[in-house]
Amino acid sequence: MGRIVKRMLALPDLADHSVFLWGPRRTGKTYWIRKHLAGAPVIDLLETDVFAEYASRPSLLRERFSAPEATKRRGPIVIDEVQKLPVLLDEVHWLIENRRLTFLLTGSSARKLRRGHANLLAGRARRREMRPLCFPEIDRLDVERIVLSGLLPPHFLSDDPPDDIRSYVNDYLKEEIVSEGLAISLPAFTDFLRVAAITSSELLNYTNVAREVGVSAKVVRGYFDLLEDTMLGFRVAPWTKSPNRRMIQTPKFYLFDVGIANYLARRQPAPGTPEFGKSVEHLVLMELQAFRSYRSPDLELRYWRTSTGQEVDFVLNDLEVAIEVKASARVADAALKPLAALGDDGRVRRRIVVCLERQPREVGDRHGRIQLLPIRAFLEDLWAGRIVSPA
Repeated sequence: MGRIVKRMLALPDLADHSVFLWGPRRTGKTYWIRKHLAGAPVIDLLETDVFAEYASRPSLLRERFSAPEATKRRGPIVIDEVQKLPVLLDEVHWLIENRRLTFLLTGSSARKLRRGHANLLAGRARRREMRPLCFPEIDRLDVERIVLSGLLPPHFLSDDPPDDIRSYVNDYLKEEIVSEGLAISLPAFTDFLRVAAITSSELLNYTNVAREVGVSAKVVRGYFDLLEDTMLGFRVAPWTKSPNRRMIQTPKFYLFDVGIANYLARRQPAPGTPEFGKSVEHLVLMELQAFRSYRSPDLELRYWRTSTGQEVDFVLNDLEVAIEVKASARVADAALKPLAALGDDGRVRRRIVVCLERQPREVGDRHGRIQLLPIRAFLEDLWAGRIVSPA
């Protein structure tokens, strides 16, 4: 088991600004609210009686919070899981405009809001995301354990992560899909989740996944869109600007948490196996995603792959930084060749191999130096702003 040191989420002054806070369930949004906004009124739409009350009469929000005594208080009104009742956003909009109230609006999916053309407050609420735990938030970096437990707080802290992940998958993931109101086959979607986990970090191939699941490629594409809309997965686009070679144009897809991915894929990655290598790559990507959410929202994150199969795992900000992940205690010279080839496509300010070697070292090639950084050293540099500068 590990321990959570702190959370990196920082919101603007909620006395002056309204905020949409998005993130998958169990990332810790509700805990953060209880800890930081203990005196704020909370409307929790997961409570059936509260949901029923506001669903039958959305104007109750305006009636309850437009009274003079309510408008004198400073601080936000919290609406938890706001996507369950999009019509409330019209009342929120009115209260922001006419009573100068502020809101913290949390949710695990903006899909219903966007697709139902809900009132997204026309820029009157800033957007923030809460991710699974990241390196500065935990007391120790135990890579072998984390690739199994993942970094959702209850699973990271658990003395039996597989059992807790099993409950999360069986109870929450299916519930989340049903709550989206889609007429889909849950058995087919369950099979899809397993195949999506097995192919996580690989090039998206809708036809191959559809063949494994037994549905059409169009349905599979919709399933991937659903995972992305509900923040349960994300695509990583390729970098395609090479003047010298043909580049792969297909995005990759990753599930949002390495522990969830390995559980669904029925993997228990051991050091030295290809599965462990994929898991460490996934973990590094989770850290880059968290850094973008908390420190550098304009960070551009892509991967580089040629049509002949040379690949660099991540390129940041249009070749400003190139990162290759190798889950080995000694990185062979051959593993550096893709970084050398990438240098032919343009000037790369910094090239890094994230690895499991004990000490940092450097090697040189025709394009300059390549740094080999142990994963802990890399994460320390990342969060200290020494890999890319925070916004």
